[in-house]
Amino acid sequence: MQLPSQPEAPIEGGGRPTNTAWRNSIFGIFFLCGLAFATWVSRLPAVRLQLDLSTSDVGILLFSLAVGSIGGLAFAPGILARLGISRGIKLGLLSLGASLAVLGGVTEMLGNTGGAMVVLAFYGFVFSTTDVMMNVDGAAVERSMGKTVLPMMHAFFSFGTIVGAVLGAAAARLDIDVMWNFFMVGALVMGLGLYFVRNVSGLEPALEGALTASAGPASRWRRISGLFRDGHLLLIGLMVAGLAFAEGTANDWLTIAAVDDHGFSEANGALVFGAFVAAMTAGRIFGGPLIDRAGHKQVLMFMGLLGLSGIVLFIVATSPWAVFAGALLWGLGGSLGFPVGMSVAAAHPTEGPRRVGIVAVFGYSSMLVGPPVLGFLGENYGVLRAFILVAVVLVLTLVITPKATAVRGPSSVAQRID
Repeated sequence: MQLPSQPEAPIEGGGRPTNTAWRNSIFGIFFLCGLAFATWVSRLPAVRLQLDLSTSDVGILLFSLAVGSIGGLAFAPGILARLGISRGIKLGLLSLGASLAVLGGVTEMLGNTGGAMVVLAFYGFVFSTTDVMMNVDGAAVERSMGKTVLPMMHAFFSFGTIVGAVLGAAAARLDIDVMWNFFMVGALVMGLGLYFVRNVSGLEPALEGALTASAGPASRWRRISGLFRDGHLLLIGLMVAGLAFAEGTANDWLTIAAVDDHGFSEANGALVFGAFVAAMTAGRIFGGPLIDRAGHKQVLMFMGLLGLSGIVLFIVATSPWAVFAGALLWGLGGSLGFPVGMSVAAAHPTEGPRRVGIVAVFGYSSMLVGPPVLGFLGENYGVLRAFILVAVVLVLTLVITPKATAVRGPSSVAQRID
């Protein structure tokens, strides 16, 4: 399915960068966010040891991350409207790198769980606001280029997570302190962030006008509530929430499950997570062209079944190769849900940014609230048994995917929100 295209505009007198430069900047920003995220995730067992946390305590720590992230989702539209894409993403990346460095210091030097929770809440806030802004601008790039590129952008997020996981595994194997690991990656995120954000052009005029919404608060609330009443948008949100739940659970618990339940070392547990994100990357690299050829429904149903088989295999695995195979299938199966949901939600001439924001609320709420719930279940039943809930959620997601991926024209949505 080809999106409506617009001609590529050259840079003239400081005007908007070309589509290629614009796209490449978003690629780099996705990469940095993935790098920062995987650095934290891959060293979670070391953070747990440093802070002397139980499994349920890890769940509480992750809950602070979730609270901050959901707060960021709530404030992201206002921050975007006030600062614009370029300044908003620049501030987000600088804050993300700084908070990662501070988290390492609080964990390693102070050993303070309360301090780590506060920093994680701020980390989650800036991460989610930056993520919404880069997805909104990525959807605008997709519209401008006229083809499916959001999966590839999310592939660059996965590239970042692969690099972060490998660096985390190397740091663990070399016995490098969490503080120095986080400090170095945080500095890299801030430095490269200033470079990549140069060619972020912001939104297309029509989308920017819809986002800033010069009408009064009552009119803006009417538009937002109208979007939530749109049944198709809710289905997209629920689909993304289910797939994000599977992805978020793996992000936060796959390494710990490999170490605690399958007997892997910390370094090899980080490599299991690396296998997961490598599979996600592969799915996102090839997902865009595959979707343009076969359609959203067929591709997501096939991928979802692969993901379900991977979760089950990881739960029942009794050998190292089966653990790695389960992680690979799990990652491949969950690779396209979030970017495809964003792409389908953005297919509207004026309300694309708001729709992306609403779908992001579904996805990130599930991705961030789900793992703490798994922590409490894991404390009582074991992490592997808690993964059964992930399999059940994925089955329910597959049931609603055909209707959620049905692409509709904008007129019916517009009638509901005007």
